[in-house]
Order: sequence, then structure tokens, then C-alpha cells
Amino acid sequence: MTRSELVAEIAAANPHLLLRDVELIVHTIFDELTSALARGDRVELRGFGAFTVKKRDARAGRNPRTGETVAVEEKVVPFFKAGKELRERVNGTIPQDDDA
Repeated sequence: MTRSELVAEIAAANPHLLLRDVELIVHTIFDELTSALARGDRVELRGFGAFTVKKRDARAGRNPRTGETVAVEEKVVPFFKAGKELRERVNGTIPQDDDA
């Protein structure tokens, strides 16, 4: 699902909200999530999952085209761990709530 599809779904489920307001809400949520991760904070959405950042140490990599060894610098990457409710819904072990 793309961001625009998410906005369209939320707007359709909430006809009392203007489309531009839904766009602003979704944009603000993603901006805040991104800002928190950039600061190194953990973002937890109960029932959905948790976003964190993990440090990857520097290492020797390999260029797949040439086979040449390349130095890969240390970096920080975003990481998502699904919550229990999300895992259960994806696996079909609990029924979906169509009202949400």
C-alpha cells in the first residue's frame, strides 16, 4: 500500500474528514516517526509493532559485479518488529475487526 492509497482508505472510512486533513495527519505521523528514529528513539504502536534503529558495524563487503572487496562503513538502519496482534492477524489466527 502506498501513502496515497493509505490516505484514500482513511478518507473513505472517515467521510467527516476532508481529504487535505487526512493527508496532513498521515504526513505528520510519518514525519514524527522519522524524526524520532533519527534521534535514536524507539517508536511503539501497541498492537502494531515497534520501530527502532540498529547499528551495523563496519565490515568488508564485496562488489557483486566485479568480486572486488569493498569497505562498508558503519551505519544505523531502521528496524521494525511486528507486534503480537499484527502477527496474529497476518497469520489469520484472529478475525479482523472491520469497524477499525
